[in-house]
Amino acid sequence: MSRTVPQYQVENCADTASNLTVGGRDLFWYCGLSKTVANSSYLPLLVLLVAAVGFAAVPLALAWLWARIFSPAKPGPSKNAVYECGLESAGDAWMLFQPSYYIYAIVFLIFDVEAVFLLPFAVAFTHLTAGECIAMLVFVLLLVEGLVWGWSRNVLVEA
Repeated sequence: MSRTVPQYQVENCADTASNLTVGGRDLFWYCGLSKTVANSSYLPLLVLLVAAVGFAAVPLALAWLWARIFSPAKPGPSKNAVYECGLESAGDAWMLFQPSYYIYAIVFLIFDVEAVFLLPFAVAFTHLTAGECIAMLVFVLLLVEGLVWGWSRNVLVEA
């Protein structure tokens, strides 16, 4: 088996690693895979993970430190009182909850996401196999089932 490199030929790659120098740089080939790719390091991923945690943790730590230094706690009855728009709370906070608005919103989101998945399907329709078309048909039938469920439960009726 031979591997072709621009202007060079590497022979017998199946059994041994072949060293090749191009422009003063050593290129290592072992059956078509670069040693640097085969022995890739997770160092870049670790650096990105530390950066992501740092971007989240440093502002929180600075805010906590700022509050500790410049905002000492001064507890008292007026500080611990319930504050709601400057007025004392009156009555009970419990009230009748109507979930129909939220269910209507969830049904809207489901069918909105359906449009996002149907657009690429419609664009590539002529190049799809029968299995891909059947998978999309199952997807659409599940969404139609959700529509029928919402219609039968009067979720789609304006309250």
